[in-house]
Amino acid sequence: MRIVGLAGWSGSGKTTLIKKLIPCLTERGLRVSTLKHAHAGFDIDVPGKDSHAHRLAGATEVLVSSPRRFALVHELRGEDEPGLPELLRKLTPVDLVIVEGFKRYGHPKLEVYRAEVGKPFLHTGDPAIFAIATDQAVPPAGVPVLDLNDAETIAGAMLQHAMPLDSLLEQMVPAEIG
Repeated sequence: MRIVGLAGWSGSGKTTLIKKLIPCLTERGLRVSTLKHAHAGFDIDVPGKDSHAHRLAGATEVLVSSPRRFALVHELRGEDEPGLPELLRKLTPVDLVIVEGFKRYGHPKLEVYRAEVGKPFLHTGDPAIFAIATDQAVPPAGVPVLDLNDAETIAGAMLQHAMPLDSLLEQMVPAEIG
């Protein structure tokens, strides 16, 4: 299993790019999973469903299964949020995991950048960023700049820089970036 990430500020287009990349990668015969960091208030459970009632009653984990999919909801109940290494270990092995967010970790990442978001570049403080994907001209960056609309080229770059999970876990600690 190899790992590569997308990093960028909220509104930069990370999710839109992932929706374009997954078909490019699966058409190459790869099995792809994603791991996305979300803000504190997200919820995938629906009030009125049995699983929601189980969780509200105090269950630490609720696993819902059907012939098409299963979902596991784990309530932290005051525990610290697991770090990226712990979350990666929970995934079923596939060929490639695309990590969206978790920008403070040292895994290989592609920066998704849009000037209109009004935030600074990330690559200047993060040596794990191997390229920038943008749809506009940017000042010289010190890393390759890729066309945000060219999903095939971006997929190739991500595959080139993806790191095996075992190697990554040996050296992964949160990076100190701004």
